[in-house]
Amino acid sequence: MKIHPPLYYGDYLQLPKILNAQAPESAKYGQEIHDETLFIVIHQTYELWFKQILHELDSIRQIMARPFVPSTDLYIINARLKRVTTIQQILIDQIQVMETMTTLDFMEFRDYLVPASGFQSLQFRLVEAALGIRPEHRMDIEKQFINSRLKPEDRKTLAQAENNTSIFDLLEDWLARMPFSQFEGYDFWGEYSLAVHKMLKQDYEIILNNPGLDEPLRAMELKNLETTRETFATLLNADKFAEQRAQGKIRLSQKAMLSAVFIFLYRDYPALQMPFEILSALVEVDEKFTTWRFRHALMVHRILGTKIGTGGSSGHEYLKLTTERNRAFLDLFNLATFLMPKSMAPALPGSIKDQLDIVYDAFQS
Repeated sequence: MKIHPPLYYGDYLQLPKILNAQAPESAKYGQEIHDETLFIVIHQTYELWFKQILHELDSIRQIMARPFVPSTDLYIINARLKRVTTIQQILIDQIQVMETMTTLDFMEFRDYLVPASGFQSLQFRLVEAALGIRPEHRMDIEKQFINSRLKPEDRKTLAQAENNTSIFDLLEDWLARMPFSQFEGYDFWGEYSLAVHKMLKQDYEIILNNPGLDEPLRAMELKNLETTRETFATLLNADKFAEQRAQGKIRLSQKAMLSAVFIFLYRDYPALQMPFEILSALVEVDEKFTTWRFRHALMVHRILGTKIGTGGSSGHEYLKLTTERNRAFLDLFNLATFLMPKSMAPALPGSIKDQLDIVYDAFQS
């Protein structure tokens, strides 16, 4: 083993650099405002966590980019996604620390920060790009703010990142490679369609015979049921699915979506448990960033009211609009639409069960 010189804690962590990286703007104008240090530390902490999230997402992309992803690597992907969601919870909880600063506290130094803004967090934009959020998914006003607030070199870095293969792209390819959209000798999706018809027929009878519904409400429920029927039909009809995809209502390919539905329906089988965990973890990543954006919008409203942000946006109103829009894995949220009770799901033939289960020949009679 190679002998190395003794390592000192502060040197290893480069603490002199980190702990001397807080330079309040207010101090440059004669009097340092106490709460500005908190403001700086909070945002520096965010950026450190964004760096770690990018580190995890980049490693996941490297694994998923391979033509074959073995089950052992699926565990690694899931573990790192769980790490990301744990960090995200810290990002959400950290807002409580920021909220210990009142409006009047913030106003003491706010004007010194103009036009600096969270718009200029390049790392957060890189996280969004790594997940799969592209310029076409953003509101026009958001694109304008990002492009006008970033330095030219940061805009170039972000543009390159947005052209790279994202986790969404890799997920779509991975799901499409799975053999669940078609089975040799067994028309699973035909059986699935029959099960859907049976389920919706039961729903129809419940609505029709429910004594608690007046006629206007019954008509509305029946209309909603018909919309559900059309949604199921879209999943199984290639032309309708392609039309919905062209309109931007669905991002995943039909083959990828069918595989995801199959995984969710039969998640209890050993071969599908880890894919199910990964899809669920990606949903959680989207959910936690949505929660973080919403909590951030509430905090901004609480501290700024209806004032514009330091970057020139409409403050909390703008943040609320981006909360729901910037989600990479909305299709995975919508999978619940296509599920049914386990008791109604098509029974799988033994040959397919064996592929999904752990079968030990030595124990077969």
